[in-house]
Amino acid sequence: MGGGAVDGVTVIVDNTVLSNFASVGRLDLLAHGLGGQGVTTEAVLSEFRSGIEKGHFAQASVDWLPVLPLTTEEETTCRVISLRLGAGEASCLAAAQHRGLCVATDDGDARRYARQAGVPVSGTVGILVSLVTHRHATLGEANVLLAQMTKTGYRSPLSDLAPLLGPDCAA
Repeated sequence: MGGGAVDGVTVIVDNTVLSNFASVGRLDLLAHGLGGQGVTTEAVLSEFRSGIEKGHFAQASVDWLPVLPLTTEEETTCRVISLRLGAGEASCLAAAQHRGLCVATDDGDARRYARQAGVPVSGTVGILVSLVTHRHATLGEANVLLAQMTKTGYRSPLSDLAPLLGPDCAA
């Protein structure tokens, strides 16, 4: 979905995006960035809980993020996709593909699969841009978050969000 993460489209969030916001203690901003349109899968929640247990980030609640149960058809697609991708990414992509959802992932292989399957894709950068566009964060705040995420291991394609924003958001 390019620069905007939501704008009325349900977004299925994978663990890479959840982890990036959790690593800087700002899952609240992720919730705002998804505009009430976010969902995830049980496989993603399992990966997220494992990250907490391994100490990758502090205990955090994602009770605000509804869990989307997979249909039988989506489970079948998920099994095929999981031959190439992890369980969380595969479950998100299967649901997105069958339901016409946008997937929020920063995993390169998952993003390639999404593009090939015609699934709209966004990620951490797109959600940060959405936060600025919808005035939940300033450009400066979003850039600080991006820098903090990079320090915790996120491999961002850029270090400044300004080029992705219109002139009215760059202040």
